Amino acid sequence: MTKFGNIPPMSTLPENFASQTPGLVAALTYDGLCTFEFGIAVEVFGLARPEFEFPWYKFKVVASEHRRVSAMGGITVEADAGLEALKEARTIIIPGWRDRNERPPEQLIKAIREASQRGARCISICSGVFVLAAAGLLDGRRATTHWRHIPCLKQLYPEIQIEEDVLYVDEGNVITSAGSAAGIDACLYLIRKDYGSKVANDVARRLVTPPHRDGGQTQFVSTPVQVRPGKTVGLAMDWARERLSEQIKLADMAACVHKSERTFLRRFRETVGITPMVWLQRERMFKAQEMLEVSNASLADVASQCGYQSLETFRVSFKRVVGTSPAAYRSRFQSGQAGNRGKAHLG
Repeated sequence: MTKFGNIPPMSTLPENFASQTPGLVAALTYDGLCTFEFGIAVEVFGLARPEFEFPWYKFKVVASEHRRVSAMGGITVEADAGLEALKEARTIIIPGWRDRNERPPEQLIKAIREASQRGARCISICSGVFVLAAAGLLDGRRATTHWRHIPCLKQLYPEIQIEEDVLYVDEGNVITSAGSAAGIDACLYLIRKDYGSKVANDVARRLVTPPHRDGGQTQFVSTPVQVRPGKTVGLAMDWARERLSEQIKLADMAACVHKSERTFLRRFRETVGITPMVWLQRERMFKAQEMLEVSNASLADVASQCGYQSLETFRVSFKRVVGTSPAAYRSRFQSGQAGNRGKAHLG
């Protein structure tokens, strides 16, 4: 799979997705359920979205064992349905599994395997990867999990190609994410695949979370990744975002906050987890995606406003990072009226 810097390219939508509705998201439950990770699924996919005038995801809580289970923190969760609901699920969320050394129930493994064969997408959060691994969905494929679980995952499932230092990995119909909060990033990434950048950013804004952290971003950062990073890095980011149409170098970003290149590079990587130039490339792509979704500007104008000196360079870079051409992306996501937005790219 081609990579650009530290960042894997964003996958395109499945061929048949344009003819489908957003579909049902099924969030699994089991005794010992990881409450925070389960809450991510509910918050992202289960809440009503009256701000959107197009169909949102349907949502069900699905029991893998008993309808009523005890989650971490003394919380009781009662499911809407049993595993039979996975037959209609388009997306299955697997929160953290209760014990990485415990094989999941055979009925759960069977149901997930059959759902995947029917075309359902599976997203694991943190130790939920052990459920997907037990079902055989990760054999010979790339995957990730929380850094503390990686040695055990390697030992139990040596056939998996484990990405140790990323937030999430997209293998088409299977997305695995790292520690708990990385599940938010993976879920927003899925929304971006389904609805485009603007909708994903709107959901992130309601969550009060950064609109995007790259899947290839490191799990190991010396300081927390913040919505608005520390003064030095934050000012440089704001400065660069206002000048995306210009040719920006590392030295320019460092100079705008009166730092040496070496000091600025170190602080940026400690705060964000990737280099300034990789971040800048991604920001250009986000701007390009949003322009393609909401404007009728020519591709040449989009390229110019996003800092590309030639249309051909822009096309090549866009295809490498996003996974499709600018023209195909526009035709898939753009709608003439906001009220028809869901129809525009969901069929």
